[in-house]
Amino acid sequence: MKEIGKPIHISRTGLLILKALKAPRIGLRIFDKRSNFVGTVIDVFGPVPTPYVSVKPRVRQPEKLIGCMLYE
Repeated sequence: MKEIGKPIHISRTGLLILKALKAPRIGLRIFDKRSNFVGTVIDVFGPVPTPYVSVKPRVRQPEKLIGCMLYE
């Protein structure tokens, strides 16, 4: 598994916002350290060297993922 980045907060619309290590492709499936499916990348934005990624979460309590490394 490759590291994607760490969630920094949840948006008003309920999306996980990640500080990414590199820009992933839209539609990429995201997993936690135990290989549990977390969600799908729906947007990439911000500066090219250190982009931000919005992920539509598929977990009950996405706030528990804040600060934890996520993977592709």
